[in-house]
Amino acid sequence: MSERAARKETANVVWSGSWVAERLGVELVGNGKPDGDRELRDLLGLALRRNPKRAHLLVSNVLGKHVPQKPSVVYGVGFELGRRVRELLGDAEARRAVVLGYAETATGLGHAVADGLGVAPYLHSTRRPVEGVERAGGFEESHSHATSHLLLPEDPNLLAGECGPADADTDAYADAPLVLVDDEFSTGNTVLNTIRALHERYPRSRYVVVALVDMRSPADHGRLTEFAAEIGARVDLVARSSGTVTLPKGILEKGQALVTAHEGAGFAGSRAAVEQGRRPCTRVDLQWPVGVPDGGRHGFTPAHRAALEPVLPAMAARIAASLGGARRVLILGFEELMYAPLRLGAALEDHTDAEVRYSTTTRSPVLAVDDPGYAIRSRLVFPAHDNPADGPGDRYAYNVAGAGFDAVVVTVDSTADTPELHAPDGLLAQLAAHTDHVLLAVVPSYVPSGLPSYVPSGLPSYVPSGLPSYVPSGLPSYVSERQEPPMLPEPLRGPAFSSYAPDEVGWLLQDLSDTELEAPTEEREEAIQSGGAHYAESLPVEYQPSAQYQSLFKAALDLSAARVARAVGTVTETVLAERGARPVLVSLARAGTPVGVLMRRWARHRHGLDLPHYAVSIVRGRGIDANALRWLAAHHDPADVVFVDGWTGKGAITRELSAALDGFGGFNSEIAVLADPGGCVRTYGTREDFLIPSACLNSTVSGLISRTVLRSDLVGPDDFHGAKFYRELADTDVSGHFLDTVADHFDEVVDAVDAETKELLAADRAPTWEGWAAVERISEEYGIHDVNLVKPGVGETTRVLLRRVPWKILAKRGAGADLEHIRLLAEQRGVPVEEVDELPYTCVGLIHPKYTRGATGADGRAVESK
Repeated sequence: MSERAARKETANVVWSGSWVAERLGVELVGNGKPDGDRELRDLLGLALRRNPKRAHLLVSNVLGKHVPQKPSVVYGVGFELGRRVRELLGDAEARRAVVLGYAETATGLGHAVADGLGVAPYLHSTRRPVEGVERAGGFEESHSHATSHLLLPEDPNLLAGECGPADADTDAYADAPLVLVDDEFSTGNTVLNTIRALHERYPRSRYVVVALVDMRSPADHGRLTEFAAEIGARVDLVARSSGTVTLPKGILEKGQALVTAHEGAGFAGSRAAVEQGRRPCTRVDLQWPVGVPDGGRHGFTPAHRAALEPVLPAMAARIAASLGGARRVLILGFEELMYAPLRLGAALEDHTDAEVRYSTTTRSPVLAVDDPGYAIRSRLVFPAHDNPADGPGDRYAYNVAGAGFDAVVVTVDSTADTPELHAPDGLLAQLAAHTDHVLLAVVPSYVPSGLPSYVPSGLPSYVPSGLPSYVPSGLPSYVSERQEPPMLPEPLRGPAFSSYAPDEVGWLLQDLSDTELEAPTEEREEAIQSGGAHYAESLPVEYQPSAQYQSLFKAALDLSAARVARAVGTVTETVLAERGARPVLVSLARAGTPVGVLMRRWARHRHGLDLPHYAVSIVRGRGIDANALRWLAAHHDPADVVFVDGWTGKGAITRELSAALDGFGGFNSEIAVLADPGGCVRTYGTREDFLIPSACLNSTVSGLISRTVLRSDLVGPDDFHGAKFYRELADTDVSGHFLDTVADHFDEVVDAVDAETKELLAADRAPTWEGWAAVERISEEYGIHDVNLVKPGVGETTRVLLRRVPWKILAKRGAGADLEHIRLLAEQRGVPVEEVDELPYTCVGLIHPKYTRGATGADGRAVESK
């Protein structure tokens, strides 16, 4: 029996997930239909990776990323899913749809789905910033090796649903369905976060999520329905197969131990092997059609598809003519560039008798184990060769070395045809050690209209003098569309930024103090509720408290300082007991920052610990500042980071953080808060809803720092979120007074803190989400129908009165001193206070629903700020 025949027979009898399953107890369970388990095993294998959140990796056999597969099979699977989406939508809706794929894994799959619809334009997210192309959105994926996803359509109306033919009625394309394509739908965090972000900017009534496999756990199945109801849209899911992954206890630790034991054992060419096997690389002149994009980074329309289809056979024939006598050929794509090599490979199958396979290189590090029961048999490691935005690093090609390919056709875009690609340790040299023929096919990187298409520079020595006709004169084939980003700056500190002492907190923010960001409250509210702006794109005018209100704040502080000190001590001791003796405190700016400073003071006062403390920005609907996370990961162990906030309302930020951190570099998404009246977290000082005096004021009790700002023209992809330092308010600053007053009570509450901490550590502190249920009930009972306009708890109600357009205040009957400042603010703004029974919070603030500047309050008068 030949080696190739033996390999095929082995593949038929040994599941490529058995190695991991046997050692870790992982099981793939089908959806209950006949042969459901076997169907999943045909689609998926298992591998391991060094990831602090999830050690196992589902490896698709039909995606064409890690496992070489027939290009016709890879394309056919995506195309068929597109046909199913077309059946679901109907021909009329399919003609109006837009398809969005995820970089890097699903760029080719998403494009094939768009082809299956037949009439839909396609866009994929990208990790490649392109100077001059305006961002239409972006999001973070929860993987430590990944950078931010950007949305860079050439047509700014593409995601707005106004992308019909030039002569079409644009109204007919309004509210177009959006089809989102990823390889795997597990928790769904990435896809749902994307929809949430896009829905705020481009609201629509229908979304379709497409995946090769639906692997949601039973607990996650209801999330899609809940999410659709939350945003008021229909969300369908189309998947080729479905099931679940059964994970035993302790799998993470066992998986990491296996990775440690087998690292370096996978087959990969050594430098010596590379040097011995170097052979010349043959360039193939594809003659790629002018004006046709290399993929969907900036959008790919039906017109582009019509121009590409008729020339694919001729390009495949040019590749076939260069193969010589090769009998087993691999078309190797490059990271996000999946569609072009996939279509070339499928066309090549019709132009040669050779066995053709297709896969692509990747950014993702995965353990290789040369065993037939393991999905990643070998890996090649080589330096990145496209001047990546997040800096140089290793890249990988899996299941290529030792796979018996006679020829490998490397397909890259011109941005990636760089000296690094041709270097002695580069990808081409690595491949030459494992195959007889290496061919290079370069697809010109598409440059959106209006951007310069050339860079005046000489050609590198390795580029042949006879350039293909489609390369503009004077354009090197390795022209990069971006520059390496600058290193992230060090944290801002007082007194240059904030009135806190420099050792109290480092702000992972950029200083926007000289930028005009304030807008009248009514204008902001109208813009936010109409969808014209996000709340983080501007700042409210800083509330200047009256003498009466300042006196009330001081009285409230005197009354509650000991209570606050007790909660500070309890939450700090709980953190030290459960998260180790040297946690890194990271407060969510800005409400969490005074609490972070107090926790740091408690640890130093009680235990002599000098804990690091930083403040970062998190924005509802946009997520946490990913650059701040990268800075933290570069300077501290992510496992030591403890996120800190002031209080919970309905738990929106708790959910936002959990979604943003899922799998991101080992950070723990639990938040430690002073007060948890909503029952949203398990680490807290108290679950009572009481007045935390720092909620009474804005910047003047928070180090003179504004709310954080996230606006595309101010915050670039390599920047921290922004904020302002209101130096001019120094005369009214009580930040230090607040901290000192609370800290003065530390000694007297030690015994109470010790007793409460002991009780809490032994108790069941699982979140009840009681507050979220109450908010949903209030939203419907008062006809608001938007939970974002219901702000529960003393702290959130105070914010409503200081920053938004309040409609009315619900107060728990009999609430006393905790609400004195609320009643005063409500009186100043002409807002009614309604006493109610059976309220889980001391009070709830209701923002004026569907606000315009002509709207009226409950008393019939126009709502005005005073």
